[in-house]
Amino acid sequence: MAFKTLFLAHAPDADYKKHKSIIDTGNYRLTSVVVKTQNEAIKVVNSIYEKEKIDAVILCPGFTHSDIAEIFHALEGKVSVNIARGDGPSSKISQTVRQREYFNK
Repeated sequence: MAFKTLFLAHAPDADYKKHKSIIDTGNYRLTSVVVKTQNEAIKVVNSIYEKEKIDAVILCPGFTHSDIAEIFHALEGKVSVNIARGDGPSSKISQTVRQREYFNK
């Protein structure tokens, strides 16, 4: 049985039904989905949990602390919820790029 992980990222032009992928090694199954909104994130985590009984969720740095808590509660504490954030300098680099790409167009 594989360890199943869902990676979620935000993008303002995402279509979660289209922007997704799966990597499956046999022992590890990684599903990645890009969502536009927090409501879509909740919908996706609940749907994938129901279908696949995922073990972990990894969230991109764009998720806020309250978003993370909302996802954890939506999964009723049954799934590990993690956030992919770097150290201080790395977070600033990531934030600068996200600001440029998502909000300044």
